[in-house]
Amino acid sequence: MARDYDREYATYQGTPAQKKRRAMRNKARRLLIKNGRAKKGDGKDVHHKDHNPMNNSLSNLKIASIASNRSRKI
Repeated sequence: MARDYDREYATYQGTPAQKKRRAMRNKARRLLIKNGRAKKGDGKDVHHKDHNPMNNSLSNLKIASIASNRSRKI
């Protein structure tokens, strides 16, 4: 069964709440780049220790490999 990307965007990715969460994840990445803890194109993810992308305090953020960050269970 083929994915319906238009429907996915309309029902999840394009919702105002999800757009805000994505913007905050991007902001966290920019914050760590500015702080010198991450580099553009380094192939790493920013991990929110409390799993809340709205909490961008430096003590809550760390750099993790893609595999370890995306395999974490909540």
